[in-house]
Amino acid sequence: MYIKKILWAIALIGLVVAGFFAYYVYNAMLSPNTKFNNDEAYIYIKSTDSYDEVRSQLEPLLKDIASFDVLAEQKKYTSNIKSGKFAIKKGMNNNDIINSIRSGNIPVKVAFNNQNSLEKLAGRIAKQIEADSLALINAMTDTEFLSSNGFKSETALGMYLPNSYELYWNTSAETFRDRMLKEYKRFWTDKRIAKAHNIGLSQDQVIALASIVYEESKAEKEQPRIAGVYINRLKNGIPLQADPTLKFAAYKLPKYKNTIIKRVLNVHKEIKSPYNTYKNRGLPPGLIAMPNISAIEAVLNYEKHNYLYFSADPKRIGYHKFAKTLAQHNANARAYHSYLNAKGIRK
Repeated sequence: MYIKKILWAIALIGLVVAGFFAYYVYNAMLSPNTKFNNDEAYIYIKSTDSYDEVRSQLEPLLKDIASFDVLAEQKKYTSNIKSGKFAIKKGMNNNDIINSIRSGNIPVKVAFNNQNSLEKLAGRIAKQIEADSLALINAMTDTEFLSSNGFKSETALGMYLPNSYELYWNTSAETFRDRMLKEYKRFWTDKRIAKAHNIGLSQDQVIALASIVYEESKAEKEQPRIAGVYINRLKNGIPLQADPTLKFAAYKLPKYKNTIIKRVLNVHKEIKSPYNTYKNRGLPPGLIAMPNISAIEAVLNYEKHNYLYFSADPKRIGYHKFAKTLAQHNANARAYHSYLNAKGIRK
């Protein structure tokens, strides 16, 4: 009888222990452990992050970080951190959270345009992926990479076509650069290369001219006509005389640092630079800005006409008046200069 009581007591103790263990397992693994109100929250884990750094991001999001610690240790997550962007959904339990941050790396949209130097582009991209701007600029300017892929320092920016791309947040600088090269090669189809060849331009030259077209006009409907003017001038051996190239050359001089040139003057036309298309015939050695895709397409599909000149239209700001003769052009230019004078724009 006494032995039976002992056995019953042991059994009861076992049940209590099992109950506590079951409760512990449920609490650690299956009980919801989020405390934010949104449908989901995100954490960004760097390639160099330790468990403590991951934990510091999770702690404000979880009700009970201690139970998460226990399960993370049991599942060996603490010694096997994965980098990337991860989602924590409202109502997730610890087991779901660990599974999410272990294998649920979420792609991000990386977008850029109008970045007129590799340095500015690197800064823009560094705000969207893990790689910092220094690592990015080092990858972008790597001389071995540039030379092996047919680029120079003057043309390197042309490899980066403005668009929106899907990447992982933990993308390295080199991986980003290589992906952009892949996108560049994908853009330059046989058909586009043939069009460039028929115009008598290389891919770099198309992008260089597109950068001038883009700086002249953001109006996509007008870009093919402007491209046609420059193609006509190239074919006839006439200097491009593109004002945006003068601004580009000026901004490289200490005198014009941190200034904005609103009006191109004769003094700018005297700047000694390979980018001065008033003094030098043909295209400049590289692009002067990051053109959008429409400007590149405008060059490849330029409007065929007999215009050799264009001037900003004071009655339709952002658009231009086109001319076939110098006399016509001078009249258009005088009208625009009068507009600038009336606005008090002298430089």
